[in-house]
Amino acid sequence: MPDKGTKKKLTHVEGGETPSAAQEAKPFVAAPESKAKAKKFRLFSILSWIVAIGLEVGAILMLKKVPINTTWLIVLIVADLIFAVIGNLLWKKANRFDPASEKDKFRFFIQNQLGAIIAVIAFLPLVILIFTNKDLKGKQKGLVGAIAVIALLIAGFTGIDFNPPSQEEYAAQTAQVEQLTGQNHVFWTKSGTKYHVLSDCQHINTKKTDEIFEGTVAQARELKNISELCKTCAARWKKEKGLPAETTIPAVEEEQTE
Repeated sequence: MPDKGTKKKLTHVEGGETPSAAQEAKPFVAAPESKAKAKKFRLFSILSWIVAIGLEVGAILMLKKVPINTTWLIVLIVADLIFAVIGNLLWKKANRFDPASEKDKFRFFIQNQLGAIIAVIAFLPLVILIFTNKDLKGKQKGLVGAIAVIALLIAGFTGIDFNPPSQEEYAAQTAQVEQLTGQNHVFWTKSGTKYHVLSDCQHINTKKTDEIFEGTVAQARELKNISELCKTCAARWKKEKGLPAETTIPAVEEEQTE
């Protein structure tokens, strides 16, 4: 086997499957452990969103009380933002453990961009009411309105998934590694941006690296949101296996960054 091993600490990630022989590409199905984690993250995410919307309602009710307490209004907006962002991050993490299928485009969009939709619900009505409120004057309206708009933008940005995971992507990436090495087994680091098929790859065996994780392709995406194969590993494996250099391994980018 081309992998000469590494002297770094190797941490095996529990769960998932690591078949010993290459198999044909098959539909990705999240492991029971992954589904359970996704369910837990989604539950906490929904609870956070409910609290965020509740805080929005509280802020809206405060706008109806004259004189309006600017300090408490700002506190409610900031708290609304905090819970909205927490919900967004947890929801995106859940999607990495149990991704949707691209075949159902509507569900795929809703599941992956739900955080941005919730952000609009949690802030846009409040923003509109602030700027149309006749009891807020001058600098008071400008200050509170600006904070509400910024909160809307931050919540919306954190709710958008710019690289949404999908069952098809997981299946393709797993098939890619199995085609190359014969097994669904990869390595990655805490700060890495690629997963590797060789534990002694020069990009993860550096002085800065004290621990290397090993597991399946899906686990690399679930735990660190790593979705790209190391080009150096792919090229070296092909060379040591005697495969033609021009052998195409899909999804390996031209640039190698770690």
